Amino acid sequence: MTEQNFVDTDTRQWLEIDLLPGTKILSLAEPVPQGSIHKLKMAAGTIIPVHFHPCDEYVYVLQGTIETGGRECTPGTFWFTPANTKNGPHRAITSVEILTIRLGQMGVFESLSTS
Repeated sequence: MTEQNFVDTDTRQWLEIDLLPGTKILSLAEPVPQGSIHKLKMAAGTIIPVHFHPCDEYVYVLQGTIETGGRECTPGTFWFTPANTKNGPHRAITSVEILTIRLGQMGVFESLSTS
C-alpha cells in the first residue's frame, strides 16, 4: 500500500537559479517524468524574460505582486499557459512567491528566448 507524502516547506532548502539572478526554487513533487510542482521566489525587480515551455504550465500567486501578460497579478491570481506558448516577461513588482505546476520539461531554465 502506498502512503501520503508530506513536504515541510519551512525546513526544505531553497535553491538559487544561477541563470535567473534573484530567483529561488523549492521542489515539492515530480508528478510526471520531467514534470514538477514547485514554489518559486522572485526578489523585487527580478525579470524573467519572454520564453516558452515545451509543456503546459499552471501558476498560482501566493505572495506579492508580479506583472505578466500585461497584467498585475496579486495573491490568489491563477494563470495557465499552454505548451509552446510565449509568455512573459514576468516582472516581480514586489517580492513574489508563486506555485508552479509543469507537466513536462522545465525548458525555461535551460533555454531562454528573448524573441
